[in-house]
Amino acid sequence: MHNKLSKAITIASLVLLVSACSSSNNSRYQMANDKAPTSAPDVTKVEDAHPKYEAYSRGGNKKNYTVLGKSYQVMDTGKGYRNSGTASWYGSKFHGHLTSNGETYDMYSMSAAHKTLPLPSYVKVTNQANNKQVIVRVNDRGPFHEDRIIDLSYAAAHRLDMLKTGTAKVDIEVIYIENPESIALAELKETKLHYIQILASSDKTKVDKLAKQLEDKYQVKTRLQQSNNLYKLQLGPIGRQQLATQLNLELKSDGYPQSYLISE
Repeated sequence: MHNKLSKAITIASLVLLVSACSSSNNSRYQMANDKAPTSAPDVTKVEDAHPKYEAYSRGGNKKNYTVLGKSYQVMDTGKGYRNSGTASWYGSKFHGHLTSNGETYDMYSMSAAHKTLPLPSYVKVTNQANNKQVIVRVNDRGPFHEDRIIDLSYAAAHRLDMLKTGTAKVDIEVIYIENPESIALAELKETKLHYIQILASSDKTKVDKLAKQLEDKYQVKTRLQQSNNLYKLQLGPIGRQQLATQLNLELKSDGYPQSYLISE
């Protein structure tokens, strides 16, 4: 009997642990209502979350889920996402408990909860009242109120100066970081050649002289494209668009502001 009871308690504990911080089951929290910490450390020196590429987690990204009778659909990607609305914050009640993607909520970190952004996502939050900004890492679900779009950690709310008011009107914008492996793969598969057009002139002697100077300086071949009496001077071919874009920016700063990319 004792063994059966112990096993039942263990199973029940595991079920609670894998639930999200935003679960409607409040039995796992020590207090009925959320509140600020009684003796908080100095959070003024807590840095913004540092955006980087992270694969979306296996936990917390179920395509459809329901909370308090309302269904939500998680986005496939946060790329390009912007919104405005009311932000709230959550503190001691959830501190130390699991977030929706299985991490531990730390109210002294720059984190947040969102109903539909894929986890994790990086979001820039701007307080409309004072233009203060913070970058947070979204790793939880919530807030499950019709009029709120994001729940911020205690530290993030402190940065935005919204602890006293409890809520604030904010603008939010996802900072999306591409998968570097996908970028590299796309470049490997790229079949187009890129050229940078420097100028067009009817003076072929001038164009030939400049072509030699550019080849020596940038170690890139040139070509002339003739159209009627005009000679178009172009640097290339360059096999990777990223390199061509970088070189074009360098040319602009070196005295060729009209230079532009051509892809074939």
